[in-house]
Amino acid sequence: MSQESERSERLTEAEMKALEEQFDPEVRFRPLPPLLHWVSASALFILSCYHFYTAGFGIPQATLHRGVHLAFTLALIFMTFAAWERARTPKPGPLAPLGLPLYDWVFGIAGAVSALYVPWIFNDLAFRVGDPLPIDVVMGTILIVILLEATRRAMGWPLPVIAILFLAYARFGQSMPGVLTHPGSDWRMIVNHLYLTSQGIYGTALGVISTYVFHFVLFGVLATRIGLGQLFIDLASAVAGRYAGGPAKVSVLSSALLGSISGSSIANTVTTGALTIPAMIRIGYPRHFAAAVEAASSTGGQITPPVMGAVAFLMIEYLGVPLTTILTAALVPAFMHFFGVLVQVHLEARRRGLRGLSKDELPVAWAVFKAGWLTTLPLFVLVAILLSGRTPYLAAFYGILSCILVLVIQNLLRHDPVTAARESVRELWDGFVVGAKYSLSVTAAAALVGVIIGVVTLTGVGFKIAYMVTSVAANWASSVHAALGFLPFELMGISTLTLLFTLMMTAVVCILMGCGIPTTANYLIMIAVAAPILALLGVQPLVAHFFVFYYGVLADITPPVALAAYAASGIAGANAFKAGNTAFRLGMGKALVPFVFVFSPSLLLVTDGFTWSSFVLAFAGAVLGVWALSSAIANWLLAPLWLFERLLLGAAAFLLIAPDLTATLIGLALIAPPFLRQLLARRRGEGALPG
Repeated sequence: MSQESERSERLTEAEMKALEEQFDPEVRFRPLPPLLHWVSASALFILSCYHFYTAGFGIPQATLHRGVHLAFTLALIFMTFAAWERARTPKPGPLAPLGLPLYDWVFGIAGAVSALYVPWIFNDLAFRVGDPLPIDVVMGTILIVILLEATRRAMGWPLPVIAILFLAYARFGQSMPGVLTHPGSDWRMIVNHLYLTSQGIYGTALGVISTYVFHFVLFGVLATRIGLGQLFIDLASAVAGRYAGGPAKVSVLSSALLGSISGSSIANTVTTGALTIPAMIRIGYPRHFAAAVEAASSTGGQITPPVMGAVAFLMIEYLGVPLTTILTAALVPAFMHFFGVLVQVHLEARRRGLRGLSKDELPVAWAVFKAGWLTTLPLFVLVAILLSGRTPYLAAFYGILSCILVLVIQNLLRHDPVTAARESVRELWDGFVVGAKYSLSVTAAAALVGVIIGVVTLTGVGFKIAYMVTSVAANWASSVHAALGFLPFELMGISTLTLLFTLMMTAVVCILMGCGIPTTANYLIMIAVAAPILALLGVQPLVAHFFVFYYGVLADITPPVALAAYAASGIAGANAFKAGNTAFRLGMGKALVPFVFVFSPSLLLVTDGFTWSSFVLAFAGAVLGVWALSSAIANWLLAPLWLFERLLLGAAAFLLIAPDLTATLIGLALIAPPFLRQLLARRRGEGALPG
């Protein structure tokens, strides 16, 4: 098929936007009448300009900076997100000034005023924390209620419900059973802690969003608009498209590249999937599998340096380490994510006998880079400044400035100077407006998560949960250790088994939490609860943070709420639930990796006690383990597998990632019989499924 007909299969920009809105509540903005549209766009543009200026010329006092950002965000959320679906189209009338319901104006203004109140009284806070005035309690109550409603509109019910449950626990802790009981706090002291201190709404989460994340979201939007995202997709096609199952491999590689500047699973799915999913279907992949490949690949954007969504910047605040440390630690986990998907894609292509793309269907790598090399300048500038040790927001400032420079040059090359100036202003306006829009939901979520974290610090519930989980894990470990007493050697000690069961329970909770809330909020909540658990068992803080983060990302492809998979199924015309189940299957191989870096921290490169020998052993074990489990799942190694071979490979995968050398050697021994029989089967010509 020619490149022209292939392009005709791609979704239009409007179709991609509609799909993204359908499956991602964070960008489900309501249409506004012309005047109100101009007002909201102007406010969004001003918000982007404010952050662009402060990134380059200095951040104001923390509480003031966070308050201004939160005030803008809350006012804009009630302007751009409807209370419910049927209210998405504003209707004029006496109760709808300028086209919005009156209650939206009330909520928006109340949210902005209550957010700015704390910066306004900041100089008096030292005399009022612990003894709030009645007006403080009223303003704090208003902000908490407004945050609950704003987050519900922007993200749905799950996160507000969790926050309400935590608030109820703080208020009525004296009625809780067993170890969870605590004296309880009256509402006045709850508001004091959540509103007037830095342990709640105005805490680290909101600070990171307003100081770092906004700038990188804006950078990602501008970098995509100047063509960097399309360059990545075209380069991936040129490099990987010719191999077996080519479009699926293009999907994995392009998602990895695009993920380096975009932290959104769904946006990544729609952007790359519009090209790769139709191509996968055309060469013979089932529709649900094509959707699953794109979804599983696109979730990796959140763990791919240098942007990594919001979590990298949260980590530097919580752990107190340089950003370069986080980005270095993320390299191997990101590689393993895409390697795990790529292995299953390759095995599925071999099993089905699928071809790659022909030469006339592929772009030429050199020609692609020659035409678009200028768009890589902002990314190189961003990475260079990050590696120099400067602040992340200064790196984002120069990255955004580079995007603007490239945008102007591109327009000058295409148009006369007057038209180029007009087009540059228009595109810059659009980029700043969209960048600010994409930050609204994550800001609301971060502020509301501040409420949850505030309850955790107020009540100490994190340590109570840590005690319960480790007690259960220790009991399970003792039982399993006793059951394995018949073995002539000790496969794992009780302490190792306790850690293993604790990690398994933590992973399950991360995935379940992630089914209803975004990755950033999931990470913030789980690290507040899980960090004490893993710390009790001696896990290094950096390792614990990455473990929680990695499993939170997997939630985007875990049914029943696998939003990335559902967005991909919309492009593929596939059954959404089937696509979600398949995406989860594709993610199973890499689900082993967090266990590897907990038991072998050297895999993260920058942990205490790192040695190259331990890294090589852990890395080799992880690669072989991912490949073994992927083969068992895909029912293919070099030829079709027998059932007992699949069981052997599955068992070998878990043994290969174990920190014990004996377990690793047993895993290698289990792989040998299936591999040798596969070689013989391949020589006899036992091959792929018919077309």
